[in-house]
Amino acid sequence: MSNRAARAAVARRSATVQPQPGRRAKRLPSLFPSSATPEPPPRDTDASCAPQPPERQTVVGLARLAASAPKVEEKRGTEYFLLPVRSILNVCRSERVPFAWTVNPYRGCEFGCRYCYARYTHEYLELPPEAFERQIFVKQDAGKHFAADLARRFAARTHRSTSEHIAIGAATDPYQPAERRFGNTRAILEQLAARPGLSVSVTTKSDQIVRDLDVLQRIAAHSTLTINMSVTTLRPRLARLLEPRAPRPDLRLAAVRRLREAGLAVGVFAMPVLPGLTDRAEDLDALARAARQADACWFCGQVLFLMPASRNVFLPFLEAKFPRLARAYRRWYRHSGYAPEPYRTQIAQRFAELRAKYGLAAHPYTQPVCPDSAHMGCALAHGNGAQLELLLDP
Repeated sequence: MSNRAARAAVARRSATVQPQPGRRAKRLPSLFPSSATPEPPPRDTDASCAPQPPERQTVVGLARLAASAPKVEEKRGTEYFLLPVRSILNVCRSERVPFAWTVNPYRGCEFGCRYCYARYTHEYLELPPEAFERQIFVKQDAGKHFAADLARRFAARTHRSTSEHIAIGAATDPYQPAERRFGNTRAILEQLAARPGLSVSVTTKSDQIVRDLDVLQRIAAHSTLTINMSVTTLRPRLARLLEPRAPRPDLRLAAVRRLREAGLAVGVFAMPVLPGLTDRAEDLDALARAARQADACWFCGQVLFLMPASRNVFLPFLEAKFPRLARAYRRWYRHSGYAPEPYRTQIAQRFAELRAKYGLAAHPYTQPVCPDSAHMGCALAHGNGAQLELLLDP
């Protein structure tokens, strides 16, 4: 199939989510200079941890696979395609993240989080970012390929090691609705349970993970396993706006409690922190308190990182729902994917205070997993409960 034919085939299949070439946001001045010490970029794609420049992308090959992938189901406006792959385990080349390997059982994610940084991965398939939650690509024979990956990449081990950590769900959620139908994540976990001495993490927004308690316990018996539950806000209406098809926040925290009762190491990722939406001191305090009450082991957050593909979806959403915030976001993120450094520093300090107040660790990779539940730490003064200023237009 020629490149032109591949592009035409993909375009016909994505007629309901057409890209809008040529449209560019009006150039606006930045409120702050770019940070000299920015946060690490978000986690990987299926190719590497950081976006590759256009000249290094293998767009044509992936687009050809996507164009020829058979559609196996359509449900609730979402199409599911079976994507042939040769490997499930992806190397992560970045030195700024605490893992060496990533696993994403699916391409695309039906949760449809407005801010999701991984939307740009659909551009490798020559699909627009709006298709990210409407066209899900199920990696074919995931369990079989992952077993081969493990046999090829990891020698037999009898002791636990964290030097080559495997992160599941670094780009797309492993427990999105497709998992109920296709079971890729379960198949991958079964392979991990059969091989001792590994270091593994699972990151998700879904309470569906409790379905796999049995296999997660088998993995934890002979490997290092950590589970990260992502919760951005406790407010259900706001969560539904931001994460349209993700489970409610209370269901996610109930899953944390259930996993902890099963003896697993679980923490809460309050990320991304969205300026003007989820950053109120009282809201973050309530979230940290809820994490502690669910017996979470750690609690951490990171301010929103906006890649161009994500900005093209998130900013129109803000314009429709929170227009005054949209103006501020355009100023803050016009020249960089990072929020201004002073704001990020304030947020980092706020999380440090909350961890101290509720006796939570900072991160599973750098702190002892699961501090003593009886040790509640020291309560620190929080100042007023006002939201961090976004310097909105008058």
